[in-house]
Amino acid sequence: MTEHFSPYDADRPLMLKCSCGQDHSAADHRHEAAAVELRQRSLTSEFEAYSNEFIEATLVKALFPQDAVRRRFLRAVGKSTALAAISSVLPVASMQALAQDAGKKAGSLEKTNLRIGFIPITCATPLIMAQPLGFYKQQGLNVEVTKTAGWALIRDKMINKEYDATHFLSPMPLAISMGLGSNATPMNVATIQNINGQAITMSLKHKNNRDPKNWKGFKFAIPFEFSMHNFLLRYYLAEAGLNPDTDVQLRVVPPAEMVANLRAGNIDGFLGPDPFNQRAVYEEVGFIHLLTKDIWNGHPCCAFGTSTEFIEKNPNTFAALYRSILTAAAMARDPKNRELIARVIAPQAYLNQPEAVLNQVLTGKFADGLGNIKTVPDRVDFDPMPWQSMAVWMLTQMKRWGYVKGDINYKQIAEKVFLITDAKKYMKELHQKVPEGAYPKFSIMGKEFDAAKAEQYAKSFDIRKAG
Repeated sequence: MTEHFSPYDADRPLMLKCSCGQDHSAADHRHEAAAVELRQRSLTSEFEAYSNEFIEATLVKALFPQDAVRRRFLRAVGKSTALAAISSVLPVASMQALAQDAGKKAGSLEKTNLRIGFIPITCATPLIMAQPLGFYKQQGLNVEVTKTAGWALIRDKMINKEYDATHFLSPMPLAISMGLGSNATPMNVATIQNINGQAITMSLKHKNNRDPKNWKGFKFAIPFEFSMHNFLLRYYLAEAGLNPDTDVQLRVVPPAEMVANLRAGNIDGFLGPDPFNQRAVYEEVGFIHLLTKDIWNGHPCCAFGTSTEFIEKNPNTFAALYRSILTAAAMARDPKNRELIARVIAPQAYLNQPEAVLNQVLTGKFADGLGNIKTVPDRVDFDPMPWQSMAVWMLTQMKRWGYVKGDINYKQIAEKVFLITDAKKYMKELHQKVPEGAYPKFSIMGKEFDAAKAEQYAKSFDIRKAG
């Protein structure tokens, strides 16, 4: 059996001192220096081989999680052919290079065993896939990604320090930091996990009632109050002339229970995360009325973040987490990787969904439940930039709908919570393209949003919470 070099072997002394204990001659010194250099090169080569084999084994195991299936596959095609096939669609060489670089950084980590919470939805794709594909391990981290039942539980576990970091709805760190719905606890958004990727899904009984002006009295599910789902659904209904607080009922329902509630007739529709919009079509109980990209193309949804306290106490560990998530996001952005990613995140430990459903979501070629096959490549995307103007927009909606009373220093809160400077720093470290600015303008249903005019924007809507 081949013995591989372990990164921990670097701590062992290299017994190169002369056994006689006497001063060496110049020739002996040169000989010793040459021996040290040779040994260092050998260790580097052995570590690179260890890292490369680890990455290769991790990829094969992630794509073929069942031992018997994996063994049959490797016997049938051979290791070299299997790795060549995987390398044609996954950035194996880049991953191996990152793994080698991580070996140099792992020793400075304050904490290596981490628990990260997630809700089993496609929004969490980068955070989830980083575990089976080895991106956390590349950075010297031993991460347990923990499936969690609902967003209130995610919030509570972060406040109680049961999780080190987590999958957030992107408005949640703003709300928690401000003490909205919980004790004020400073939280931060490190990256946006996904943009777009949501839909309004309606019961099949409403397939001939597509005009939202006719939806007065309807019941809709949203996953959490401090969510883009809530804010986008409210925006959409209000643009159609309906007051979401008085003309319809909005109910908080965990994403995994939305399809069952639609089937039971408890709700008329939901604005929720995938894969549950596509799952409703798959189970023939609903249709996709509208993708949220048609409300705001490029809107944020979920985020990856942690507490300000964790960052302050564990800056190197936080940096390692950042690099892991950014590496996963870069891979997820490439459309050619989406089918393989669907296979990686489909198992019971992660999303526990049919690959066919996840493929439709991630590739953007999907059935809409009305007899049509749609092709929308950017149905979901994975741009990690935590734009501070996105945070300001969320705050304007909190103000618009009465979640926040009184004056708000929009810019101050956005810059405190959304860590765009850090995101750019670590993207640059990873040689990723770094965009400029922090406050781009956006268009939501044809209306421009400029963060510099936040208060004016919040007050510009005819339908809003009184007071």
